[in-house]
Amino acid sequence: MFRQSLMAATALALVAPAAAMAQTEIQWWHAMSGRLGELVGETAATFNASQSDYVIVPSYRGTYSEAMNAAIAAFRAGEQPHILQVFEVGTGTMMAAEGAIVPIYELMAAHDVHFDPQEYISTVVGYYTDPDGNMLSFPFNSSTPILYYNKDVFQAAGLDPEVAPTTWAEVEQFSQQIIDSGAAPCGFTTRWPSWVQMENFLALHNLPLGTEQNGFAGFDAELVLNQQAPLVRHWENLARWQANGVFKWAGGNDGPDAGPTFYSGECAMMMESSAGRAGVMANANFQVGYAMLPYYDDVEGAPQNSIIGGATLWTLSGHDEGDYEGVARFFEFLSTPEQQAWWHQSTGYLPITQAAYELSQEQGYYDANPGADVSIRQMNLNPPTENSRGLRFGNYLQIRDVVSEEMEAMLMGTITAQQAADNVVRRGNELLREFESSLQ
Repeated sequence: MFRQSLMAATALALVAPAAAMAQTEIQWWHAMSGRLGELVGETAATFNASQSDYVIVPSYRGTYSEAMNAAIAAFRAGEQPHILQVFEVGTGTMMAAEGAIVPIYELMAAHDVHFDPQEYISTVVGYYTDPDGNMLSFPFNSSTPILYYNKDVFQAAGLDPEVAPTTWAEVEQFSQQIIDSGAAPCGFTTRWPSWVQMENFLALHNLPLGTEQNGFAGFDAELVLNQQAPLVRHWENLARWQANGVFKWAGGNDGPDAGPTFYSGECAMMMESSAGRAGVMANANFQVGYAMLPYYDDVEGAPQNSIIGGATLWTLSGHDEGDYEGVARFFEFLSTPEQQAWWHQSTGYLPITQAAYELSQEQGYYDANPGADVSIRQMNLNPPTENSRGLRFGNYLQIRDVVSEEMEAMLMGTITAQQAADNVVRRGNELLREFESSLQ
């Protein structure tokens, strides 16, 4: 049987202490708490029970930022883990850490472990490759934002609960009908404003966020989002919708109030990560619909494709060569269709391989869970372009803070949408230059 229980793995460790002593420990630092942390533990236990040479030891190290900072400090002390989970906006920083990482394509080749990037979903591969197309880290938990909507509110407002808005014009139309009918006082809200209402917005409309292929071609990139008229228009609309109740700002760079606002029935729609599906299902006491993000149908080429969030696993240098055989074998295990399908279905994250997606189809998962494949279809709408491949900028975590600050000022009416975009570019480019200088 492919998957063995955590209990079985624990029992094996208890009855065979001598064998365990002979095994090589592989330290894996991650940033997943709660139920996701439990599933990380089960993942490690299943691999450990499947062979007798290596033991993966997962260790929760706080948030993504905290785990990354802890690993940097540990590296300086010569106590770094073998594997580190890093969120997508940390990719540029990891790439710049020359000598600190072992690129996955080199790792797998050195240990003669099968690894074919063509087997992975193209939009996932594209985000984590260098300019030559070589994969640098292992995609582990990838997600993309989608639209969740309250079918009960739709029905109460006289809308078809099986039909979601596909364009921003329809989002406004549906929202106004919902408000006018009294079914709910708010049309929609959003989590992750920078990721959803800027980064993915630009990708879906095949527009650049920055120069140098959105940072993929060099750390001398500059932000140019203020030159993208559809984005400025969209931010103007958000401000107008905020003023008349169609839209409700959920605060911060992660939109913490969006979930409660949606679950309470105050807002009929919410834009949130596909990985939020489990949380939505657990908290919503109404029928939930799932749909792709809306777009402006007068923008040529839209919709293009959405981009991912989440994190990858990076291999850190400085360990015995024999240890890296275990790391490579663990990544091979994580890539298997069975393991990937289980992870995808258990967490709501994307299956990173086409084979895992097809296996989930064969297992009837999408038939039993309507809407669970929306994120996959949205990411695969079209082959990614330089504008929709993703982004790779230094100091991008700080830039996201800037985006949320300027968007909030715009929504409060203190600055215009164009001023907000201009401020993001000015302040963001200063951060990019600071990062570039730190590399010299």
